Amino acid sequence: MVLKLLGRGLTLFGVLVIVLLMVVVSLGATGFSDRMLESTVSEEIRAYRTTLSQTIRDPEVLEATVAQRRAELEAFYHLDQPWYTRLPDTIKRVVTFDLGEARTLRTTEGSPRVADLLAERLGNTILLITTASVITSILGLLIGPRLAARAGTRLDRAACLALAVSYALPAWWVGIFFVLFFAFEWGIFPYGGLLSAPPPDGALARLGDMAWHAALPVAALVVVSFGSWAYAVRTMVLNTAQEPFVTVGKAKGLPQNLIERRYILRAAAPPIVTSLILGLAGSLGGAILTETVFNWPGMGRLYYDAIIAADETVIVALTFVFTLIYLAARFVLEVLYLWLDPRIRYT
Repeated sequence: MVLKLLGRGLTLFGVLVIVLLMVVVSLGATGFSDRMLESTVSEEIRAYRTTLSQTIRDPEVLEATVAQRRAELEAFYHLDQPWYTRLPDTIKRVVTFDLGEARTLRTTEGSPRVADLLAERLGNTILLITTASVITSILGLLIGPRLAARAGTRLDRAACLALAVSYALPAWWVGIFFVLFFAFEWGIFPYGGLLSAPPPDGALARLGDMAWHAALPVAALVVVSFGSWAYAVRTMVLNTAQEPFVTVGKAKGLPQNLIERRYILRAAAPPIVTSLILGLAGSLGGAILTETVFNWPGMGRLYYDAIIAADETVIVALTFVFTLIYLAARFVLEVLYLWLDPRIRYT
């Protein structure tokens, strides 16, 4: 069993390498990296030329100075090197957890270190997205099995309709709706941001203020996501309840509670746990639209900002971290399957 798990771990590591190679090809071979960096250099040169023109009147001296500055910027951004020699070095450092420094992005404290950026944004994402995912999971686990036990009744049909409506609602639309009514119209919650201005003093006061700011986006995410999760749990439990071994348990005259606990929920646990673990792992990636609506500095916004700024180091580091989180979740599932499903045997 240990060797089998070790083999699965090596396979997942191979997936990580392949994903990073795909990032290199996407950024480099398509020319995206060079175009975005050249655009950044041109913008800096334009501002530099405007500043110098106020003090240097000789056009030849001005152009020579600008050309020298352009050469310095191209060397700084490694544009004087082909992409296949520039990006692999970035990936090598990221794989060894030497995440380096961002070119343009900064933390609220002004640090350019990618590790500091990830630590700051990850905490914000856990407070917002992961909290919403946990609440959604709890609601789904409470509602889904109860609907499965009443399949076909009026309550089940009405609940399934409500769950479908929940799933169909766009997160950004619900977020804007909540902001309009709960923030601007009634003034119950703040309309966005991470902290009040000025932020309160003290760790507990700041944490409470962050929770107050997170209330609306968390509620919006729960409203649009709990429907699909509850319906998925209902379907998984309902499909398992129709298996032959459940029918055999009922024919034996076993108590209903025992059948639900050992025959149905235990057998339905692997797919439910799979969705739960992967959902929680995916929540660490953030939600770009929701974070944008509520001006929340999370991992999703960081990825978006890194792409807009063409910050290769941050893009590769985020891809590495997200892939690593997913692979860790997959490995945890491999271990949990051994305990949850007695039908699985590693030989």
